Amino acid sequence: MNELVKRLSEGEYPVEASLRPEKTATALKESIDRGYVHIKFTNTKGGTDLGVRLDPEASNLNEADFEHQTGKVHLVGNLTLNYVQVRCIADINLATLDGKGHLEPIEQ
Repeated sequence: MNELVKRLSEGEYPVEASLRPEKTATALKESIDRGYVHIKFTNTKGGTDLGVRLDPEASNLNEADFEHQTGKVHLVGNLTLNYVQVRCIADINLATLDGKGHLEPIEQ
């Protein structure tokens, strides 16, 4: 297995919502509504920015208040990283737009 995938699959790592042009809870909500978000693992060399197609059934927005930028979102989605199919799981705090996350390799 790829070294980066292996490392990010072992334990929880700091992540942040990677948003452009501005980093706001509203911008995150717009990305979630489109079904595609960018999650950045911040403690890799230079950071690892992943585009994640969300799984609406596995994700949870029940604790989120986007208007007041409070609460958190639980985001889950699949992607391919270095030729390995993985599931990205991230919990993002809306006040800071950062949190914890990890990858899970998908057996094929």
